[in-house]
Amino acid sequence: MSVVLLSACAVEPGMHMNLPHDAPPGGGIATRTQESGLTVSMHRIDAASPGQPQREPASLDAAQVPIGSIDGALIAAQRRDARVEDERARAVLFAAPAPYAIGAGDVLQITVWDHPELAAAQGNPGNQTVRPADPPTGFVVDQAGNLAFPYVGELPVAGLSTSEIQTVLRKRLAKWFVAPQLTVRVASYRANRVYIDGEVHAPGAQPLNDVPMTLLEAVTRAGGFTADADQSRMTLVRGGVAVPVDLPGLIRERLDPARIVLRNGDLLQVGARDQSGVYVMGEVNKPTTALPLRNGRLTLADALSQAGSINQGTADPKQTYVIRAGADRQAQVFHLDGRSPVSMVLANEFELQPRDVVYVDSTKLARFGRVLAQLLPAINAGLTAAIVTK
Repeated sequence: MSVVLLSACAVEPGMHMNLPHDAPPGGGIATRTQESGLTVSMHRIDAASPGQPQREPASLDAAQVPIGSIDGALIAAQRRDARVEDERARAVLFAAPAPYAIGAGDVLQITVWDHPELAAAQGNPGNQTVRPADPPTGFVVDQAGNLAFPYVGELPVAGLSTSEIQTVLRKRLAKWFVAPQLTVRVASYRANRVYIDGEVHAPGAQPLNDVPMTLLEAVTRAGGFTADADQSRMTLVRGGVAVPVDLPGLIRERLDPARIVLRNGDLLQVGARDQSGVYVMGEVNKPTTALPLRNGRLTLADALSQAGSINQGTADPKQTYVIRAGADRQAQVFHLDGRSPVSMVLANEFELQPRDVVYVDSTKLARFGRVLAQLLPAINAGLTAAIVTK
């Protein structure tokens, strides 16, 4: 029976994290996986002195992960970084709208005044009644972005506005006509479009015309947001660059989302609230996936509240952690000492990100109880065997 006791006590069951009393904020943790669970032990990481080699980790299997203490300085740094990202995003979102650029497939109606003979070139005989079902008549921009016009030949027009095309044609026709007067308008808009995907009722392409389309108008044309849409975590992809869009955040900052004008080729992705969840586990009353509030925010206090708060009987409030995967796939760990009088204020200000993991560690007494619960069957079996032997 002694062998059974030793093997059972060798490892405490479950997952827990130990932060030594001498581990400073900004230190590190060494993680190791054991047969009955995952143990994450904290230790100090000291920089090597000048001229001395960097010390190797105690275990070759240990992975060094930075720790940040959740305090006023960290929250201030988070807000500072968020402001920088917001300014970059707003520079893109609120850029001045560009005029409609002609593209392949567009149909142009070009009228040269006092020269009706040129109208026949666009297939619009004056003595023929036009029916609503008929395709628009005019000069079609081919797939190469060129326009064929009498006396001018092929003219590259892709990317130009109607006023620019009008200026170019006037100069070219001046070789054949005296002071030609002409107008250029788009008879059918076929080239430019934006794409709406995600949590909208009718995802797909939305055609653009000479009237700028705003982000809100595009969502409305797509049937509006679904009930699962997370309006705080939308993404606008423009020119290969992803720009976050937080509608509730813009409104809080008194910025009008109706001023966000979409451009040709933009892709608007509307995320789902369940994709922005945060996993809350450990010594909480109801381990769960916490979802952002309707305003798009989710703080550490919100996540713990959705999990029914910490378990007063088994939780160690000074060992509350947030584990986050960084951009370089290097994990970050943030530690909160819940015994501090201001800990709940800090928790209410610490913003969580999608897929964060909130973990509340257990007390040593709770761990001992779990070890004892595993040992009791072995103890009872040993006692029964001893009684039977006697």
